[in-house]
Order: sequence, then C-alpha cells, then structure tokens
Amino acid sequence: MSTHPHPRLEGPANTPDGTSPAEPAPATAGSGAPRVIARQGVPSSFRPDPHGDDGRRPLAWLHINAPGRGVTPSVRSWCQCGRDLFAAGQTRALALIEDHVRHRTLCPLLGSQEGKAA
Repeated sequence: MSTHPHPRLEGPANTPDGTSPAEPAPATAGSGAPRVIARQGVPSSFRPDPHGDDGRRPLAWLHINAPGRGVTPSVRSWCQCGRDLFAAGQTRALALIEDHVRHRTLCPLLGSQEGKAA
C-alpha cells in the first residue's frame, strides 16, 4: 500500500516560485520597493452628480389610465395652480386630455417658463 500526498482542500495554493499570492511581487528595477500598478478606468468619487438638481420642478401632471378592452378609461389633470380635474369614459377622457393641453398654454405658472418646448 503506497501513500500518495493529498492536495490541500483549503487555503492558498503554493506557487512555483515559493511566494504567497498575498505578498507583493518584487520590483524588477532593483530598488527593492514593491511595484504599484494604478487602476485605470475606475471612476473618481469627485465626479459631478449626474442626477443633480437643475432647478426645474413639475408643475402640471396628466395621469391617463386606460387598462384595456371593455374597461372604462379615466384621466386626471392636476396643476400646481389649483387645477384638479377627473374624467371617466372615453369621450370625457379625450376631452380632458385636450383641455389639459390647452391649460398648459394658458396657466400663469407654466406660461412664463423659457425653453418649454425642449
């Protein structure tokens, strides 16, 4: 019966040159200092916030609920000027959508904004 060495099941593997994988590689320039390699492509923590506050705020909302065939659609038009309208049924919902678009051109809070078309 022969005894063969069993491979280790846990822990770091032995490397052929006798160094441990946790040790830094010796410098090749002969200075004896460990060689440091900078990571490239890693984003810096000093980058500007891509979701920063640009000062714009939503002033008017149009919520359309049209769940499917055979179910009554509904629409709610809301504006910060005090407008809060609701309509149910296809004909009334379409009329409220049209009225909401018209309100966006007439509302004193929305009419003074520059770049509204953007």
